[in-house]
Amino acid sequence: MSFGRRALSSGEAVVDRVLCVVGAVLFSQAPEFMQQYLQRLGGHLDEARRMLAQYEGIARQANLSLDDFIARTGANADTVVARHAEVMRGVVDRVQDLSAAQAAIQDASMFTRPFAFLRHIDWEVASNTWAIFKPAVPTTGEGLAYAVAGIGVILGFYYGCIHFPITRCWRRRKECKAAQLAAAQQARADGDEAQEARDDTGRLDGIL
Repeated sequence: MSFGRRALSSGEAVVDRVLCVVGAVLFSQAPEFMQQYLQRLGGHLDEARRMLAQYEGIARQANLSLDDFIARTGANADTVVARHAEVMRGVVDRVQDLSAAQAAIQDASMFTRPFAFLRHIDWEVASNTWAIFKPAVPTTGEGLAYAVAGIGVILGFYYGCIHFPITRCWRRRKECKAAQLAAAQQARADGDEAQEARDDTGRLDGIL
């Protein structure tokens, strides 16, 4: 094995190790991030539920259901009052959305939780969670599983999208150059044979 090949092989081994570490570290933090996200999501949900409870209390005092109370508020001739109906509808929708997201993420299995998280993600909550996110050393089986998955994903992406395409292109380029060189050598050999044949013919003609 040439020095260049040995150096290339050593470089690939280093890249593999670096990618394994990066994949394991990044993916092992996913359970911790989702846990902190759920805590912040729960805080938003509690606040929305408190606001909803206040509106429901006002509706009960008026002997109305919340839907009827919202409808009457929206039909009020005073536009300032009518706008409160939109606020209340927003609170109702917010509670429903956050409750569905929390239940979906919490009830998902270890393997389906990332998909549930992405399907129900609230980008504002996720951004606020990321702003104060504190990485933690994974000590659970879930963290270990995510670390192993991270290694597989990172290596799969690297070899499938970067290493193999580049290697295939480089190999095809070498084969093309080798074919061109072989064709040139064959053409040169054919030319030499033709020249020898002409020389032999000339010498024969000189004898005759």
